Amino acid sequence: MNDTASDPAAIQARKLRHIDACLRPDSQYARQTTGLDAVPWPYRALPELDLDRVDLRTTFLGRPLAAPLLIGAMTGGAEAAGRINQNLALAAQRLGIGMMLGSQRVMLERPDTRTSFLVRHTAPDILLIGNLGGAQFLLGYGPHEAARAVREVGADALAIHINPLQEALQPGGDTRWAGLRDRLADILPELDFPVILKEVGHGLDAQTVALAAPLGFAALDVAGAGGTSWARVEQLVHHGEVRTPDLCDLGVPTAQALRDARLAAPGVPLVASGGIRSGLDAARALALGAQVVAVARPLLEPALHSADAAEAWLRQFIHELRVALFVGGYASVSELR
Repeated sequence: MNDTASDPAAIQARKLRHIDACLRPDSQYARQTTGLDAVPWPYRALPELDLDRVDLRTTFLGRPLAAPLLIGAMTGGAEAAGRINQNLALAAQRLGIGMMLGSQRVMLERPDTRTSFLVRHTAPDILLIGNLGGAQFLLGYGPHEAARAVREVGADALAIHINPLQEALQPGGDTRWAGLRDRLADILPELDFPVILKEVGHGLDAQTVALAAPLGFAALDVAGAGGTSWARVEQLVHHGEVRTPDLCDLGVPTAQALRDARLAAPGVPLVASGGIRSGLDAARALALGAQVVAVARPLLEPALHSADAAEAWLRQFIHELRVALFVGGYASVSELR
């Protein structure tokens, strides 16, 4: 989530407005879909498998996961956001999956908000991924800030998110993007932890993937269109309504983004996010070449309630993924790929 320099009370209020906006139905794409429902999935009436023997284990960024699943980036910077993060982290710890934090710019610039991002004591064993906005690296950020975002929360890796549409439609958004690729090319070799390049829900296009792939990113998160539109979220936060619906629905659908990225960067691990709503969505995304999937918005409401509620939602999602592989005749995630 994007942040602008402000007083702590204003930061907290804005973070809470982001949460409220994401829960609204009109924060979702109106016309675009992920395209995953059009991906064929096999059905085998004689799968010659036992459901409980389907192996969902995998590795990502060198860390083992009990299922190919990350909790996607959501929030931070406010007390309520901290509770959400704690609940999500505890659910991830119980299930052996990974978690990505929301944008940490607010944490770096307002140290009093840092506690809302501190989840390592709750989840000592999970793959934890920090998060900073790419535009900030043209506005003074460098290797020092990237390292702080990782080390101050005990993260294992960093995601750098790129979101030009969201920023362009946000009052006061960051609209200077020329030269970012070269800036990241200078920074990445100085970092001693894995770095992911990710969109925020409008999709990585093939040209961007081709430009980014040689820079040394450990993975690319396609974050395709079809789920939450952060352009819509920003307009809901600032105007209470979506004023430019056509622009807010721009993006590369998740299925297309995965196909394009797999062709443009065949050796780079991919994260599938953007409108992943079921275990079958996840199975289809893995079949298209993703190494893991990430889910955010469906977990927001459960995480507002408790870690148990978030865990229950995730357990059902993982069960659906296991059933999809079972009836498709796949004994493991690696076999599916």
